[in-house]
Amino acid sequence: MFELKVSANFSAAHQLRKYRGKCSRLHGHNWKVEVLLKSNRLDRIGMIRDAREVRKILNSFLEELDHKYLNKMSFFKKRNPTSENIARYVYNGLKRMLPQLVEVRVHESDSVAVCYRL
Repeated sequence: MFELKVSANFSAAHQLRKYRGKCSRLHGHNWKVEVLLKSNRLDRIGMIRDAREVRKILNSFLEELDHKYLNKMSFFKKRNPTSENIARYVYNGLKRMLPQLVEVRVHESDSVAVCYRL
């Protein structure tokens, strides 16, 4: 089994509804997003997928989130914009474009990360 991990970043603001603590107030993060692709098969030149292509797809998708107030986005109007729900949002949004995608990891800080996989 081969694995390819590609990462990118975005910055955005949010506030957690029904949370008791500082995160209930408007604040922002510089999130790091990692995508993990797995495959038993390699392409004709020996890659799972070109990492530059994956990074381009990931960066393009993250543009929807970058410098936004996440609570105002339709996906997060009924779901709290937690790192967990951000990871699910990214996974669901990328799966069609990256069929080998198995995991999305969202880092909200250097010491806290959430992983979403099916």
